[in-house]
Amino acid sequence: MAQYRPGQLAELLGVSADTVRRWCDLGRLETVRSEGGHRMVDGASLARFIHDEQAAYAPEEFLSQSARNRFTGVVTSVERDTLTAIIEIRAGRFRVVSLLTREAADALRLAVGDLATAIVKSTDVMVEVAVS
Repeated sequence: MAQYRPGQLAELLGVSADTVRRWCDLGRLETVRSEGGHRMVDGASLARFIHDEQAAYAPEEFLSQSARNRFTGVVTSVERDTLTAIIEIRAGRFRVVSLLTREAADALRLAVGDLATAIVKSTDVMVEVAVS
């Protein structure tokens, strides 16, 4: 069974090592001690923790869809040419890039710093913004 150090979990979960240690101290993550006395979390405990955690951040208002792979983050890059636009969103530790038509990017008024959600369905990535 795989075992993880708090620093590794912090990197995997996109939080600080202190947060992981706090979760361990609160009993949210089950730990064991290595032979050297280091705190370790086994893979099964980590899987239960991830499964039981609340869903990732999502805006309060968005359209209802069947897509479940949603990554809400900040738009970090918008590159437009005459026909297409490349949109980069950083959602936690993850970078999601979407190729849209220029018309779609303009209609969404996408700009660097906006909050947006990348929706991954099969091989397509759609971008959604809250209507303001």
